[in-house]
Amino acid sequence: MKKELTCIICPMGCRLEADCRATADGSLIIDAVTGNTCPRGEKYARAELTHPERTVTSTVVLQNGRYRRLPVITSGPVPKERIFDVMREIHAVSVCAPVRIHDIIIENVCGLGVDVIASRSI
Repeated sequence: MKKELTCIICPMGCRLEADCRATADGSLIIDAVTGNTCPRGEKYARAELTHPERTVTSTVVLQNGRYRRLPVITSGPVPKERIFDVMREIHAVSVCAPVRIHDIIIENVCGLGVDVIASRSI
């Protein structure tokens, strides 16, 4: 079967086509990727089709600060199917100012090996 994707790694937005086949357990095997103008496109397509991940951005409640919310981001990508679990953890947190950019707000969120960090100093 063929899967079509648009690469989001760089501004080129290459239209990728992946030739893949399903195994007995339902996972995909990628035989070939075409349409990419650089090697990053092929790597992106393989990762996106076999184990998609995303960086999560959000805000947490901020007390005693200039603003009411503090912007946060995960220190690395998390599996796409765990985004809602990560968001539940983020929404349960409240921090007190002052906070510096890159301060760890939630360490090892959901046991995924990534931290939720402040993306702004307040």
